[in-house]
Amino acid sequence: MKEFEFKGIKFLISIIIIYCILFIVDFEHSFMGFEKFLVIMWKLLPIFIFIIILTTMINYFLQPKKVMRYFGENSGKKGIFYMLVGGLLSHGPMYAWYGMLEDMRKHGLKDGLIVVFLYARAVKLPLLPFMIEIFGLLFTIVINIYILIFAILQGSIMNKILNKK
Repeated sequence: MKEFEFKGIKFLISIIIIYCILFIVDFEHSFMGFEKFLVIMWKLLPIFIFIIILTTMINYFLQPKKVMRYFGENSGKKGIFYMLVGGLLSHGPMYAWYGMLEDMRKHGLKDGLIVVFLYARAVKLPLLPFMIEIFGLLFTIVINIYILIFAILQGSIMNKILNKK
């Protein structure tokens, strides 16, 4: 069984030290800031619980060994296609995906496919109607096709660069 590791321990300790210093220097404002933090955390708690449950279910049903046959060394065009689609459909901040990509990389995900995924995230499906309204349909189609083509190209270049090392 893998031992639990908390990667942000240095950051957490530094924040606690900074808060302690601030409480000493300016207790009133520091306490107001801490109260706001608690209010925000209370509002975000249901979202965190949902994310933990969702992540647990994904990890249970999508074991890395099963998934990696689509993204490993012999994934080929299927892997590229799945990563393009995954990049298109993924939402939220990019850093939220780093942990999952790191875990998949440890199980054999090719670096080129990570590049394809991250590059394809530049196409924002919810914003396409807005983009069409501002730039027109033809421009929107062409630029998004270019983004997807260059996602594949960048992934291929990354694989070639890393295979030479």
